Parts: sequence; structure tokens; C-alpha cells
Amino acid sequence: MSQEDPRTASVAAAYQRFDPSAYLRNNYAPPRGDLSRPSGVGPWKLRCLAETFATGEVTGRTLIDIGSGPTVYQLLSACAHFEDITMTDFLEANRQELGRWLREDPGAFDWSAYSWHACLIEGRGESWQEKERQLRARVKRVLPIDVHQPQPLGAASPAPLPADALVSAFCLEAVSPDLASFCRALGHITTLLRPGGHLLLIGGLEESWYQAGEVRLGVVPMSAGMVREALVLGGYEVRDLRTYAMPAHLQTGVDDVQGIFFAWAQKAAGVEV
Repeated sequence: MSQEDPRTASVAAAYQRFDPSAYLRNNYAPPRGDLSRPSGVGPWKLRCLAETFATGEVTGRTLIDIGSGPTVYQLLSACAHFEDITMTDFLEANRQELGRWLREDPGAFDWSAYSWHACLIEGRGESWQEKERQLRARVKRVLPIDVHQPQPLGAASPAPLPADALVSAFCLEAVSPDLASFCRALGHITTLLRPGGHLLLIGGLEESWYQAGEVRLGVVPMSAGMVREALVLGGYEVRDLRTYAMPAHLQTGVDDVQGIFFAWAQKAAGVEV
């Protein structure tokens, strides 16, 4: 993260204590990782992604996942539509966690329940094993990223640019000290996307902190209206914006999130940045 702004530098320092295993346990193991209830948060996110890709409009050759964290579920539906996928994260610990799953190392987080559920939603008769094989084959690289830099991937990135699509889940609001910083970060990642390309954005609603091990990390509290306004001001047409209210049984004390948003936005054809 940019060292020019002491607030983003402070966020960067806090993230060095981020524990990927604790984050995965808090958010992707039961109860939040229980996919047996159609009304759960996991099925909702997977359904938003699957339904959007099923339109056939979000397609191309290259996709970049912005701030992947230690998770892969956000790409389970994308991998059928893009042959060259770049995953990214600021933290080496998260990039290592992704590498373990991509290599099928022992001890990697088990995403099979999510893969199975994505196949169920898509209804194409694909097995979860086939889904995971395809995703592993299409992730071509895992790179460092700093969304607070004007060139988030650096000046000589091996990722093909501009990308046809971007996905970002729980990144921008979680690494920005305030709304203005969120909007600047959105502008920075928008430079990675071709005009007319698509951005799929997932994040927390009215969340101010979350726990990932011993460290409590700050979040910019966002409303759906704030998300829409940021996207429009950033040069996007908002194609879809959905919200999910976090039920009481999933408010487990690891954060103060009140809900989740999903946004599908298309970069205006005349917008170069």
C-alpha cells in the first residue's frame, strides 16, 4: 500500500498481522460456511456470481481478481468464461495460501463444498472435481497488488492488460481508511480494465471492523447507495446491485457486518482510466 499516505501505511502495517487461517475459519467454515441453507450468505454470493455469468455478457479472455485474499470461491463461475485468470493480493501469506490450493497441497483449505454448490446452481451437470480442475488450469499467475498505487500491479506486470473483466470481493472497503480512499482505489483498479469491460464487486455493508486472528482490522462502513455513487462517479454503468441482510445466527462476533452487497458494473466505453 502507498507509503505516501500515513493512513494507508497504517492499514498496511496492521495487515501484516492478518491470519489467513483464522479468516477462513471465521467466514468460510460453519456456521457462515454452511451451504445447506439456501438463505445462507455463501449460497447468496455464489448465486449472484453464477447468475451474472449466466447472462453471457461478462465474458472475454482475461480476468483479474483484485485482492483475492486466501479465497477462491469468487472465481468458481468465472473460470468457465475466461481462459486467463490472474489472482492478486497485497499479502504474501494470502498468496501462499492460494498457492497451496492451486497445487493441491495437503493442508490447503477445502473449497469442495463451495465448488459443489456452484455446480448445483449452474446446473450444467459438471462435477465439483471438474470445476476445480478448470479453475486451477485457468489461474495463470498469483501476483502482488497495491490498490492504493496508481499502477496497482506495478509498471511491468506479467498480467495481460487491460483485462476484459475484474472481480473483487471484500477488498477495497477493507483496505481503505475512508470513503475517499475507497474511491481512489476504485479508480486505480479501473485503469486495469478495458473500456466496456465488466467489474463484479462484493463487499460488506455497514461494517466497521473484522477479526482475522489476533488483529482487528478497520473497514469503511458502506451503504448500497454509497457503492452505487462510487461506481457511477468512477465511470461505470451499474447493471445490477443486490444486497443481503446478515441474519442473526450468522452474526458470530468476528465482525460487525450488517449485510453484503453485490454489484455488477460496466466501464463506460469512453473511459480510459
